[in-house]
Amino acid sequence: METNLKSIESYSMMRSHVAKFINKPLAETNAEQIKKEVKKMKTIIYFVRHAESPYIEGMERTRGLSDKGKLDALKIKSILIDEGIDIFISSPYERAIQTIKHAADTRKIVTYEDLKEREIGEIGEMNFREAKLKVYKDIYYSFPDGESTISAQGRAIKTIVKILNEYREKKIVIGTHGDIMTLILNYFNNQFDFEFWESTSMPDIYKLEFKDHELIEVKRLWLE
Repeated sequence: METNLKSIESYSMMRSHVAKFINKPLAETNAEQIKKEVKKMKTIIYFVRHAESPYIEGMERTRGLSDKGKLDALKIKSILIDEGIDIFISSPYERAIQTIKHAADTRKIVTYEDLKEREIGEIGEMNFREAKLKVYKDIYYSFPDGESTISAQGRAIKTIVKILNEYREKKIVIGTHGDIMTLILNYFNNQFDFEFWESTSMPDIYKLEFKDHELIEVKRLWLE
């Protein structure tokens, strides 16, 4: 009888031991591993639309930020500081670079010419909003010395695809502009249109999650 009791106790202990390490904890471990693997598979892009910049005729590439823009650039740093950013990229325009400069701190900001803002061109008597609406409605139309939607979107997307390939599974900040940012987003999801462009602020921050080249989520981080 004593032998049987010991056998039963031994068997119960063995089952408890197996359950502890194989059943629920194993399922939980697998779930955590899957979550980690999925997380690794994602590439994150943070689009940071430049902060306020006073318009100066003939200084599209070199104009910097207003005093308010400079204060907002510090707020951007505080928003991004815990995101674990791997790389900082920007349009070559000074206002875009200055907007992410504090967030980058001592890290290099890589610039890409094809991430520059869309050139609207000579719009004549038309006001700026009307001109923007026209080129959004007719994606092949361009004003004299300006870019069509299809042209500006095409050159920007080539660069974005290059970035997604080169910095796969990394977290990337891109200093950008309202129009070209909208055109890039529109390529992946056409709900990002003229109305979206008009709704954005200076500055603004959008967190994009990609699985390979597929945009799976967009979240706004900037709080006005």
